[in-house]
Amino acid sequence: MPNDKILFTPGPLTTSSTVKEAMLTDVGSRDKIFIETIEEIRNSLLSLAGVSKAGGYESILIQGSGTFGLESVISSIIPKKGKLLVVINGAYGERILKIAKIHKIECVVFQTEENEVPPVPEIRANLEIDKQITHIAVVHCETTTGIMNPVEEIGALSVKYNKILIVDAMSSFGAVPLNMTEAGIDCLISSSNKCIEGVPGFSFVICRKELLEKAKGNADTLVLDLFDQWYGLEKDGQFRFTPPTHSLLAFRKALQELKSEGGPSGRARRYKVNNDFLIDSMHDLGFIPYLGEKNRGYIITSFYYPEHPLFNFQEFYQFLSNQGYVIYPGKLSKVNCFRIGNIGRIGIKEIGGLIDSIISYLDYYKFDL
Repeated sequence: MPNDKILFTPGPLTTSSTVKEAMLTDVGSRDKIFIETIEEIRNSLLSLAGVSKAGGYESILIQGSGTFGLESVISSIIPKKGKLLVVINGAYGERILKIAKIHKIECVVFQTEENEVPPVPEIRANLEIDKQITHIAVVHCETTTGIMNPVEEIGALSVKYNKILIVDAMSSFGAVPLNMTEAGIDCLISSSNKCIEGVPGFSFVICRKELLEKAKGNADTLVLDLFDQWYGLEKDGQFRFTPPTHSLLAFRKALQELKSEGGPSGRARRYKVNNDFLIDSMHDLGFIPYLGEKNRGYIITSFYYPEHPLFNFQEFYQFLSNQGYVIYPGKLSKVNCFRIGNIGRIGIKEIGGLIDSIISYLDYYKFDL
């Protein structure tokens, strides 16, 4: 739609017209064409992760947002007597911990500041000290700030110490090239409305088959039972409960467009160009990124509030929204920031429009940064 606002958020995000158009078809959840769509999506996700069914991996689709998929994994994959090491440097690591506690899973917490990459030697020390740890969970791109966590190095530790590594890859999968086997990742969770540029409606899990088989009977919920969801998809290609048919049709189209762009590497190139242009343009206006260049990813960027007594984020947000540009509020615990995403069907033209609107805001309120 030509009047859609442009979303500079970590999802939902701006999608292509062709992805939107893919939702204009009604299909039955048990129709052959829809079952084939599910199979195509599941196989494509494995390929994006650099793994395959023949190599012992499975992909599972789950109704609901990414957090639904995350809770499905935490509550199903970790046995009752398991012990989880949660690596935290932002709100989404905190969410993993909250889920684990709700399901009464014993946890060890390794937490750093929100602008600090977790030091791998200190994670290793935790594994050396506590031999009872069975699983490790970490967020790849911590959307609180945009920081990128060293999942490959943590994966090497998990292999060395024979632990199961669970990675929340919500804001990275599809735009940050990653091979699960090479990275030592046992279970990865993401969702439809992130870097693959689909629409909201479901999450997905890519997991070693061996872990799924061991998960039988672990879950203490019905709808989030990862084993049962996988078993149902394997048995007849169907969801156990009503699937988001239109979201899945849109996702199939989004996967095709990702492939046409060159896969995760091609998409990464566009997002990096977006990010570089955004950072440079915001710097010229006097806005300061929260993260230093070394730790900053290219998915989403947090900026400090301007040091101006009249700055009001809600006014800033509404001004930009009225101009057709939607940014994201901050989620940091100690400092005031807002966030601008570089993902979705956007490029230099759209970011340039956002920058022009920010200039208009600064001029209107006579802010001299």
